[in-house]
Amino acid sequence: MSDPLFARRSVISAGLVAPSLLATVPSALAADKHIARAKPKSEEKATGAVEDLMRGHGVLRRCILVYRECAGRLRIEPKDVDAAALNDTAKLFRSFGEDYHEKKLEETHIFPRVRHAVAGAQASVPILVAQHARGRQITEYILSVTGGAHVAASEAEMLARAFDAFEVMYANHTAREDTIVFPAWKSALSPVELAEMGNLFETIARAEFGQDGFDDAVKRIAEIEERLGLKNLAQFTAPEPARAAQAP
Repeated sequence: MSDPLFARRSVISAGLVAPSLLATVPSALAADKHIARAKPKSEEKATGAVEDLMRGHGVLRRCILVYRECAGRLRIEPKDVDAAALNDTAKLFRSFGEDYHEKKLEETHIFPRVRHAVAGAQASVPILVAQHARGRQITEYILSVTGGAHVAASEAEMLARAFDAFEVMYANHTAREDTIVFPAWKSALSPVELAEMGNLFETIARAEFGQDGFDDAVKRIAEIEERLGLKNLAQFTAPEPARAAQAP
């Protein structure tokens, strides 16, 4: 088994780390070294780079599902919607999704490597970057209208429309990344490079959050879902389809 610290140094020496991260890497490596000593080898379960990216999408999809459910509620009775829960969702989407997953992983390490491999209307990098930017604008708007206890009645329909548009954009965006962009990126890397990127992503996460960012994000979105009455998965089970009318 290769030494993860050596793997991270290899990434740094190969120039794969963004210059802005170099200052944070030594302290992150020291933290990782301490953790590696404290945790028995038998308990270690490495997360691959592609798995890291896709489970990040899972957290962000749960944020979008919160928006989707609240869009309908806003159209019925805005004052019954927990604006603070929406504000917390937007803050989670910003910190875990926009500032970490999009900027520090995808835009820094994924998109530059596959820019030419995925060109075209199906999943071009410029379109993906533009959608990241639009998502940040929507997040800023959500934060601006959910700072109080309730969403103002005058903002309810506009916010619901923003949620609707965000859901459609993000569903298409992540579907292309999961099925086109990430596979192309994985194919462009050697097994050694892919392992090094997994180590690098872990280092970036610990430098950003001081811990495993994924576990913390899952805990935060679960708490938001509970506050909004969305915790029980069974409530989303689809009803049986209507039986087709029998021909005479």
